[in-house]
Amino acid sequence: MNILKLISNFMYNKIMFWLGLAGLLFSGYLSAIKLFSATCAFNEPCPYFLGYPACYFGFGLFLIIFISAILGLTKAVSNKAMSKAIAYISFLGILFAGYFTVPEIKLLFSGTDTGYSLGLPTCTYGLVFFVIIFIVAIRHLKNKFNQFS
Repeated sequence: MNILKLISNFMYNKIMFWLGLAGLLFSGYLSAIKLFSATCAFNEPCPYFLGYPACYFGFGLFLIIFISAILGLTKAVSNKAMSKAIAYISFLGILFAGYFTVPEIKLLFSGTDTGYSLGLPTCTYGLVFFVIIFIVAIRHLKNKFNQFS
């Protein structure tokens, strides 16, 4: 039996709240280190997008997911609208984090000593969070609202 079919709207909102909060805290930490020390956390290379550190954009995307989850928990927006918003934002996050992850993963597999403190580039962890959020959001939309079927 598929566990995602058993998730109620309230439980789904709580899951999105905690996933959004985790992503927000991680990207917020990375952004704060960059903002206040002008260096990247964990002594990693700092990718830039439009002249700004990529972690700032990740923070913004996770913030939108987090706020959407809060709006869903408080029933300020419908569960369907919240789920669609989270699915769209997390898809943008997948494209964004994936754009930075692919070159870093290629470098990782080339045998070059990358010196990643966490084992993988930090963009990869953002990508993993966005993928998990996207999958859960799409499954919820499909199972609860017959969207994307």
